[in-house]
Amino acid sequence: MTHDWRPTANIDRLQLRAKVVAQLRRFFDARGFLEVETPLLSADTVIDRHLDPFSTVLADDPRRPVQGQRLWLQTSPEFAMKRLLAAGATAIYQICKAFRNGDRGRMHNPEFTMVEWYRVGDDMQRGMQLLAELIEEMLPGTTCSRISYQQAFLQYLQIDPHRATVAELQAAAARKYVTVPADFGTDRDNWLNLLLAECVEPHLGTEGPVLLFDYPASQAALAVVRHDDPPVAERFELYLYGIELANGYHELLDPTALRKRNQAANTQRMADGKPALPEESRLLEAMQHGLPPCAGVALGLDRLVMLIAGEKSLDEVIAFPIDRA
Repeated sequence: MTHDWRPTANIDRLQLRAKVVAQLRRFFDARGFLEVETPLLSADTVIDRHLDPFSTVLADDPRRPVQGQRLWLQTSPEFAMKRLLAAGATAIYQICKAFRNGDRGRMHNPEFTMVEWYRVGDDMQRGMQLLAELIEEMLPGTTCSRISYQQAFLQYLQIDPHRATVAELQAAAARKYVTVPADFGTDRDNWLNLLLAECVEPHLGTEGPVLLFDYPASQAALAVVRHDDPPVAERFELYLYGIELANGYHELLDPTALRKRNQAANTQRMADGKPALPEESRLLEAMQHGLPPCAGVALGLDRLVMLIAGEKSLDEVIAFPIDRA
């Protein structure tokens, strides 16, 4: 007899999870944020080289104005929340399900819970400060430190990630005995991501939460690129015990730049053997109307609860992960 009907998380862990959610709501409510809900199923989807969304098609029905329309389960509520900002919202947050079609493992479940927030007027520094305040409140007694992407690579790999050639990145991987997948190729960002995962991330947050910031401009996603020498993306990520908990941006406002990034991401996806995703979206329309300057952050609730509970797997804090869904 199997016991697949049973939850993988015990009741104590589910009670802790509920307390964490309540504490998150108190944090944002105390700062004047409005809790919002946006569609999980949408005609729009984030275009990212490494994120693969689930999709479905509306059944044909003469009562519907659009028949056979493809809709996407959201990898994050980002697009719809930014549309609310363009419509006049100033500080919003959401606790919702998100979906990514990919890895299933200790740190990944295709369906997970996201906490996402945006505040008009924030730049990268204020966005990082708010995230630091949140994690310090969730983990009493901790202090959130900061290190730039460049500083982290210099400290743990003795190379400058913004200037190193692919050959230098390959040599750094060899020095650290990093296992390189067969036919890995010469894509620079792939090498940076490999070195980050294998040689940098394990050191991040071992003595308390840390913010990694100023990513390579080629990894901006939907962040502003600051024109330093060399340019950097005003993007930041939160780590604890080597685990990424949150990803934040000083948000891109230019719809023309977003169109170019969408096209570039689709080119990369197709080169990777993945299908292209729709490049036009209602977010682009909202940005043309006017998206106010803001910063936003997406935080993985399941991972946060896992670390607070002292567990090693998401299964210990999710009632029914995909294997038992």
